[in-house]
Amino acid sequence: MLAERQLLILQVIIDDFIESAHPVGSRAISKKDKIPYSAATIRNEMADLEDRGFLEKTHSSSGRIPSEKGYRYYVDHLISPITNQDNTNVIKHFIDDGFFEFEQMVQMSAEVLSELTNYTSIILGPELFETKLKQLQIVTLSAHTAVAILITNTGHVEHRSFSIPTHINSSDLEKMVNILNDRLHGTPLVQLPEMFNTEVVSLMKQYVTDFEKSHDYLKAAFFSEYPVKLYIGGKSNILLQPEFNDLDKIRSFYSMIEKEDEVASLLKHTNNGINVTIGNENQLDAIKDFSLITTAYQSGDGQMGTIALLGPTRMEYRRVISLLNSLSNEMTDALYMWYKNNG
Repeated sequence: MLAERQLLILQVIIDDFIESAHPVGSRAISKKDKIPYSAATIRNEMADLEDRGFLEKTHSSSGRIPSEKGYRYYVDHLISPITNQDNTNVIKHFIDDGFFEFEQMVQMSAEVLSELTNYTSIILGPELFETKLKQLQIVTLSAHTAVAILITNTGHVEHRSFSIPTHINSSDLEKMVNILNDRLHGTPLVQLPEMFNTEVVSLMKQYVTDFEKSHDYLKAAFFSEYPVKLYIGGKSNILLQPEFNDLDKIRSFYSMIEKEDEVASLLKHTNNGINVTIGNENQLDAIKDFSLITTAYQSGDGQMGTIALLGPTRMEYRRVISLLNSLSNEMTDALYMWYKNNG
């Protein structure tokens, strides 16, 4: 346990470093109104905090910066959420402005959250079990190329370009897509492959001339994989942080953020409440110099999604935690209403 004096000094150092990104010295601390201790006393306490692993010294400077252990203690014991929520009501503004699609609400939430914090925001959509097929389309671009389009009830649009084999008749493709839309509309995405291989096969055999080849083609076009529902805002915000002037760190971060399956896997096991992982507590090497703060939200059908902010360990924890708490509640309420009206 830390003594009361050490707690106060540790909190002031971390608060100052979060704001300035510069090491904090004993003289600067002693000049603060709420600090009644001399610079010498503060130096002694800072040395003890360093010995115990809560602070670190940079180069030969007498100033200190928080260690990962110091940030961990700060988050767990020294901060309380900000009660003023003037910057929230994000979802309400979208609804008032006419953003009614699920996809639009979530993507805009990610973008606004990144703007409010200057960090990178990531929102993982609910699992696919209740996401349903709305429509399938094949759009022919030329005699040999086409785009397969899959649209869900949440407004998500997935499209893939394909070459049309010469042995497939375009009229057969059209017939098969019509059959699929008739029989698979409203089917949860995770059930589509099974439904495609069972319930619609007999109909296709009746109406399609070269069934086997067209069947394989459409299976590859529509049902080979499912989109990861990941919404990202403020990818370039990393460049605003002085900690990330190292090109290797930036390159590693951007490489990681492009691997959506990997990022989704990192986020999808979030429990209720706020979760904070700091520096080396993170699983991925690319974010060992970051803090990741996550919380869950619920869609109207009971599925869970995740809201996350990724930034330097010198993160505004108090403000960010308050924003995430507020946004989680807003998204849960707004998506409940969305599913009530559109589910």
